[in-house]
Amino acid sequence: MRIILVGPPGAGKGTQADALSEKLEVPHISTGDMFRQAVKEQTVMGLEAKRYMDSGSLVPDEVTVGIVRERLAMEDCHGKGFILDGFPRTDYQAEALDGIIRDLNEPLDSVVYIQVSMDTLISRLSGRRTCGNCGAMYHEDYSPPKTVGACDRCGGSLYQRDDDREDTVRHRMEVYNEQTLPLISYYQDKDLLVNINGDQGKEQVTKTILAALG
Repeated sequence: MRIILVGPPGAGKGTQADALSEKLEVPHISTGDMFRQAVKEQTVMGLEAKRYMDSGSLVPDEVTVGIVRERLAMEDCHGKGFILDGFPRTDYQAEALDGIIRDLNEPLDSVVYIQVSMDTLISRLSGRRTCGNCGAMYHEDYSPPKTVGACDRCGGSLYQRDDDREDTVRHRMEVYNEQTLPLISYYQDKDLLVNINGDQGKEQVTKTILAALG
């Protein structure tokens, strides 16, 4: 099954992609994780991407599209499916993805739109903490670490990413509304869109998505 997850920052796309990946046995492809790894390794692309990520802006399309094309062509996706998380985010990217999947003969099955209220989004994002060593994610309210400020997995120090600060979150929402929200109409016109209430608990959201996908 070939699925795209769309929704605002903090909608739970990564969490749901992980759950669906396990249930459907297809790879979860997150452009965000790819960029963060490149930043950690201090690659040329990573340093360029970091400028945009830290300000809450989108990484340039030409960088993102190239990464996705290479990833979807890998053996674990071919003929098996994938779950895209964080791509596409603009009309240009959506049109580029149409070309990629056409070239690979991997047509989309569904585009899952996770809808979440603004208050929930700010609460989810501003409370997130990330391990500076292994990248594990926590939340001060929903999934706190056993020891304050320390990662359960590796003991690394937790920090708040620049793009999770409340002022940056609000800017990210402005960027989302301006550049990404039009994708909803794009995929609705293609009769691929599935609307999901993301204000529910994460397990219920997963069940709702799976039921909608049949």
